Amino acid sequence: GALQSKGHSARTLSPEEAEKLAKGQVLVSEFKQLKLEKEAQKNWDLFYKRNSTNFFKDRHWTTREFEELKACREFADQKLTILEAGCGVGNCLFPLLEEDLHIFAYACDFSPRAVEYVKQNPLYSPERCQVFQCDLTRDDLLQHIPAESVDVVTLIFVLSAIHPDKMHLVLRNIYKVLKPGKCVLFRDYGLYDHAMLRFKAGSKLAENFYVRQDGTRSYFFSEEFLSELFRAEGYEQVANEYVQRETVNRKEQLRVPRVFLQSKFQKP
Repeated sequence: GALQSKGHSARTLSPEEAEKLAKGQVLVSEFKQLKLEKEAQKNWDLFYKRNSTNFFKDRHWTTREFEELKACREFADQKLTILEAGCGVGNCLFPLLEEDLHIFAYACDFSPRAVEYVKQNPLYSPERCQVFQCDLTRDDLLQHIPAESVDVVTLIFVLSAIHPDKMHLVLRNIYKVLKPGKCVLFRDYGLYDHAMLRFKAGSKLAENFYVRQDGTRSYFFSEEFLSELFRAEGYEQVANEYVQRETVNRKEQLRVPRVFLQSKFQKP
C-alpha cells in the first residue's frame, strides 16, 4: 500500500537520516567525475543492455497524474503533438499512445540502445511516433522537430540523470520546439527521497547529486532549485510541488519514504 500527500514543504529527516547524510559529504574525485561525465552515454547504454526493456514498469499513471494531457485540448479529440524528452524504452510513451489515439509523439533518448528497443516494440508506428537518438544538452532538437510545433513536452525522470551544470541546456533546447502558451510536464526525484538516503559514502558528486554503482547518476530536486532553473530559461511556473508517498511493505514491516517533484512550467 502507499499513502500519498502533495505540498510545498520538503520532507523532514529523522535524526538518524540527517546523521547519515552528514557523514557522506566527501566528494568523488574530480578525475572520476570527469570520467563519469565522458562515459555517461556508455553507462546508460550498458544499463539498457543489462536490463533490456524489463527494468521500468509501464507508466499507466501518466494521464492520471497529468490531466493536462487532456486539459490542454481546446476540443475533444483534438490532435496533440507531444515530445517525450528522454523516452527510455517507451514505458511512458506506449501506454500513452495506446490510451490516446489522437496523439502524435516525438521521442528521443540519450542511449542508442534504448532508441532501438522503442523501434522494435510491436506498438511502434512511424505514423504515430518519431523516435531518435539525442543528447539534449548538445544536439539541436530543431534538426528533428519544427520550431514551436509541440503542444506538450514530458520530462519524466530524465533531468535527474544530467549533470546539474548542464540542465539549463536541456530546458533551452526544449523551449525552441514548444508552442507559446504550452507546457512542460515534469516529474522526477525529490529531495530526501529514499533512494538518496541509500547511497553509501563515496557516492556523492555534488550537492544532491550522486553516482550509482553502475555509473549512472541521479540528482534529487528541491522545489526552489527547479523553479529557478526553469524561470532562468524564460518559463513561467504553473505548478511545482513535492509528492510524498510512504510505501509500506507489510511482509517485511518496512515503511519507505518516496519523494518526487511534480511540476508544470509554461512557455509564455
